[in-house]
Amino acid sequence: MKCKHFGSCGSCSLYAVDYDAQLAQKKERVAALLAPFYEGELAVFDSPDAHYRARAEFRIWHEGEVCHYAMGNITKNGAVNIEECPKVIEPIQKRMWKLLDAVNASPEVLKKKLFAVEFLATTTNECLVTMLYHRKLDEAWSEAAKKLETQLDCSIMGRSRKQKVVLSREYVTESLHIDGAIYRYVEYESGFTQPNPYVNVKMIEWAIAQVKKVQNGDLLEAYCGLGNFTLPLSRHFDKVLATEISKRSIQAALENCTLNGIDNISFVRLASEELTEALRGDREFNRLKEIDLASYDFSTVLVDPPRAGLDEGTATLIGNMEHIIYISCNPDTLARDLETLTQTHEVVEAAIFDQFPHTDHIESGVFLKRRA
Repeated sequence: MKCKHFGSCGSCSLYAVDYDAQLAQKKERVAALLAPFYEGELAVFDSPDAHYRARAEFRIWHEGEVCHYAMGNITKNGAVNIEECPKVIEPIQKRMWKLLDAVNASPEVLKKKLFAVEFLATTTNECLVTMLYHRKLDEAWSEAAKKLETQLDCSIMGRSRKQKVVLSREYVTESLHIDGAIYRYVEYESGFTQPNPYVNVKMIEWAIAQVKKVQNGDLLEAYCGLGNFTLPLSRHFDKVLATEISKRSIQAALENCTLNGIDNISFVRLASEELTEALRGDREFNRLKEIDLASYDFSTVLVDPPRAGLDEGTATLIGNMEHIIYISCNPDTLARDLETLTQTHEVVEAAIFDQFPHTDHIESGVFLKRRA
C-alpha cells in the first residue's frame, strides 16, 4: 500500500518497510513471547495490503469555509488533514469523498458543527455512515441527510449529545464465505465488529480447523460478541453456550442465529466473572433460569478477551476444560495468561492474524489441550 500521508498521519505507524517485512517482524515478536510455551511453527495469516478496513472514523477539521477529513498525527500532538485513505475497503472509499463534497456544499445544514464521521461497511457493498455533531439535529438535517442516503446508496445516522437520528437503519448485514458455507452477520453501528473481514474469515477458519480435532461434546464461549466465531463453530458441537456483557452484541447475536437458521446456541448476557460464578454454582442468575447448565458436556472453550486478557477467575475456570481456543488482540497478555494455562494444558497450535497492516498491532491465537 502507498499513501501520501505516510510519516505524518498516525493511523499507519509501520510505513518504512514493505508488507512482507512487517509480517516477519510481527511473527518474530509473537514467537519470542510464546517461546516458553510453544516449540512448533507459528502459522501466519496475512491481509490484503490495501483496502482491508471495513470500519473507520475520521475527524472533521474546519478551515475557513471548507472542512476536511483529519486523523491524529504521528507525533500524537495534533491532527493532519488527509486527501486519501487507501486502507479502507472500496464501499467506504467510493462514498467518503462524495459525502465530504456534499457536506461542504451544505454549510448551514450538513456541515454546521459536524466534528466526526464514522463508516461501517461490508464486503457486499453495504455502508452505514454516522455523522457526529456538536448541535441538536432538526428536520432540515434529516431531510438533507435522507437525500444524501439516496445519492450515496447507503444508510445515514446522526448523533449529537443525548440524540440519535436513524433515517433508515442502524446496521449493515455482512455475508462471509467460511469453510464452505455462507454466514450472514447483522452488525450494529454501536456494537463491536472485526475491522478486517478478510483476515476475520481466516481467523474463524483457523478456529474451525482446531475444533475439528475435538469432534465431541459442547462448546463454551466467553466474550462472544455478535456471534462471529459462535455461528460457524456451532456446526461442530452438539450444543453451545455463549456469553457476552454487551446488550447490543447479544441482541445482534440472537438475530444472527435466526438469520442463519441455527438452533443449538444459547446466548446469555453475562460478564466473564459472572460466567465463572454461574458455572461454579456460587451464584444464580435470572438470565440463566431457562438454561440447564448441568445438561452441558463442555469439551472445548473459546475465549476472545479484550486487550487486558483474562481475569483470574476465568483463567482458572477454563483450566478445567479439555480444549482451549484463545484468540488474543494483545500478545503480551496472552503470554501472561499462558503462564497459568500451561500449568494444566499444552499449546499444540499457534498462529498470528494480521488484522491491522502497517501498524504494530497483531492478533494471535493458540489451541491448548489438557495434559494427560
